[in-house]
Amino acid sequence: MKILLAAAASLALVAGGFGAGTAQAESAPTCSSTVQIGSTAYIKFQGQDIASVKQFKGCDKNWGYIYVWESFRQRGLHWYLLAAVNVNPGVHNVYQGDTTNVDSVKELWSTGTDTLSECTAGYGLISIVGYDHYSAFTDTRC
Repeated sequence: MKILLAAAASLALVAGGFGAGTAQAESAPTCSSTVQIGSTAYIKFQGQDIASVKQFKGCDKNWGYIYVWESFRQRGLHWYLLAAVNVNPGVHNVYQGDTTNVDSVKELWSTGTDTLSECTAGYGLISIVGYDHYSAFTDTRC
């Protein structure tokens, strides 16, 4: 019985550790039919994943998206978010559709960009008050 309970507890911890951080984004604020393109990127703070960054397409536009994980939100810190689409990623990064929020919200969408014919990556940044800026790029999609 003890072994069974220990196994169940371990499974719950593993599921909670991975599932608790995933974003449940459905659609951009002005587009009801977005789909994720490329992989999800993760922002780390003090060695732990604290946010997910994604890129979406829909309504003839690209969208950047950032989601702050609940485990980080519960720490009581304050932060600012930025979500953007990185166009033609490289040495000279160009961001479009970038939006910011200063209310320690859990998610933020960029505005839609007319960049479906270009190489793009989703970009997310979290600026933690009293610490520093932490960011991530998704993979590039052409």
